[in-house]
Amino acid sequence: MAETLPRLRFASPDAPIAGFSAAVQQVWLEVGFGGGEHARALAAANTGVGVIAAEVFAQGLCSMMAALVPEGGEADAPLPGNLRLWDQDARDLLRDLPPASLNRLYLMFPDPWPKARHAKRRFMHPEIVKLVASRLRPGAEWRAASDDPTYQVWVAEVMGAQDLFDVRPTQTLRPADWPATRYETKALKAGRTPFYWVFVRR
Repeated sequence: MAETLPRLRFASPDAPIAGFSAAVQQVWLEVGFGGGEHARALAAANTGVGVIAAEVFAQGLCSMMAALVPEGGEADAPLPGNLRLWDQDARDLLRDLPPASLNRLYLMFPDPWPKARHAKRRFMHPEIVKLVASRLRPGAEWRAASDDPTYQVWVAEVMGAQDLFDVRPTQTLRPADWPATRYETKALKAGRTPFYWVFVRR
């Protein structure tokens, strides 16, 4: 945390493309990356894309960095030039980004906050939908997934009541160009059915 995180921290919200050491043409954001396997796969498969991976929990941040640098290389091991970490609330980052600066956003298996009184804590919330829409370019995709029935119903309600995104048909099989996540694998083994959504910015 002390040596690697400062080297990976995204520090250019006002000019997102300039926040990467690699030359990138697009910027994608993953909100709540968990162990980091999904964000790492995105960055590895899309070298012309700058991936900002947001996570506030130390365990997830440590898992991500441990997979990127060998023990003993925390201070000087090479790092992917198109991957950066945001270790604060992703909503704060979204507020600081310029309008229409993102080409894609991922929300993969977020905490469902299943109790009704906690609904306002869900990232998929009407006010956050407006914020996300303002930061995505027209035609950009918001990709999301959840295996939680309460959250699945909630997403249908929230996205059915907005007019900023076109909602593609919900899928129950992960599209081929979506990397798998560790949580998804556990959900499938437990017999739960994930839903996969694509919302296209109008």
